[in-house]
Amino acid sequence: MTPPGDDTSTATTDADLAEATREAESAAAKAEAAAGRSEQAATNADTSADEAEDAADKAETSAGRAGSAAYDAEAAAVQAGAAAERADEDVDIADELLIEERHPSEGMGQPGPPIRRGNPFTFGFFAALGVLVAWGLWNALGQARSVLILLLVSIFIAVGLNPLVEWFMRRGLKRGLSVGVVFLLMILAVVGVGFAIVPVVTDQIDSLIKNAPGYIDLLQKSKTLTNLNEKYKFLDKAQEYIQDPALAQRAFGGILGVGKVVANALFNTFTILVLTLYFLASLPSVKRAAYSLVPNTRRKRVSILGDEVLGRVGGYVSGQFMVALCAGVTMFVFLEIVGLRQYAVALAIVVMFCDFIPMVGGFIGVAVVSLIGFTGGLWTGIACLIYGIVYQQIENYVVAPRIMRRAVDIPGAVTVIAALLGGALLGVVGALLAIPSAAALLLIIREVWVRKADAS
Repeated sequence: MTPPGDDTSTATTDADLAEATREAESAAAKAEAAAGRSEQAATNADTSADEAEDAADKAETSAGRAGSAAYDAEAAAVQAGAAAERADEDVDIADELLIEERHPSEGMGQPGPPIRRGNPFTFGFFAALGVLVAWGLWNALGQARSVLILLLVSIFIAVGLNPLVEWFMRRGLKRGLSVGVVFLLMILAVVGVGFAIVPVVTDQIDSLIKNAPGYIDLLQKSKTLTNLNEKYKFLDKAQEYIQDPALAQRAFGGILGVGKVVANALFNTFTILVLTLYFLASLPSVKRAAYSLVPNTRRKRVSILGDEVLGRVGGYVSGQFMVALCAGVTMFVFLEIVGLRQYAVALAIVVMFCDFIPMVGGFIGVAVVSLIGFTGGLWTGIACLIYGIVYQQIENYVVAPRIMRRAVDIPGAVTVIAALLGGALLGVVGALLAIPSAAALLLIIREVWVRKADAS
């Protein structure tokens, strides 16, 4: 059995241990709470330090602004002092000139109302100014008329040759090489035409000079002309004119005029060739630049219409070339048959180029061929005249409609009116440009004006 004293000591020891444990736990909790408060205090201290640093930066910025404001105030004070000095000087000058200050409360007076736009003087001034500007622009265009015609012809030829360039491009050639090939072909065609036509013209002039005495003898043997000469003395007047010493000077001036015309023609031809090469090479970039000027919302439709217009112009040139080629080939065959072989190539080329002129080009070619045919014989000339008239009817009603129907969709009446207006405005060049221009205008009317009218 355990003694009573031992039980008491054991119980007391257990109670002390429990009390010590509670005190240790309490002390540990207090220490943990103190550590948390210390950490919070450290965080607050860091925050306060950051705020203090921001406040220091703001104070420094404010100090800089205050310094700048002080500098501006000092500059304003200097300017005010200068203004005051100038005012004093003005007052002194006014006092010296004895200028009386009549309205000190109003100074120089109150500004009046703005000038009315409906004022007759203002309207007349600006209207007259607009008329002068328009008149100056009109005169400038008139002086630059020849240059503008060359530009139009070059653009027309470039647009007409563009389908041929694109044909070479579809065969694998790059655009630059395609343009070079087409341009070389065009130069060869021009040179070939020159070599074919010049000998014919030279021969005709030589023949006229050689046969001139015979023509004069025939005139003198004619009884009708003899009676007219006895009445009007025109042969004597012609002889006096020929024997006039001033005739040589006038002839020399005429030769100079012809030389000037030839020089201008050569220069214009060279200019057209160069401009055509430039427009043909830069046609895509020129189109992109022109379309970029249109607002973005309408650019797609404008580009589609523009490409269609250029396509129709190129189609017209291609179709007209085929029509002229048919006329030239058939004329060459006919001249070979009737016996004008020495002139067959040259006259076929003349007919081909004349056929490009709307309405009257074919008849001009027929007249040239008939005149040369009459030099070879009466029946030869009559045969050329009959053939030309018959072929013109076939071309106007059979060949041209079939070829041009796919190129330009334009009524016959519009063709005639456009050719007449173009010829009246710009002569032969206007007649050449009139039909494709009318086709483009009709396309725009159908796609823009008519569609808006249908939608309204």
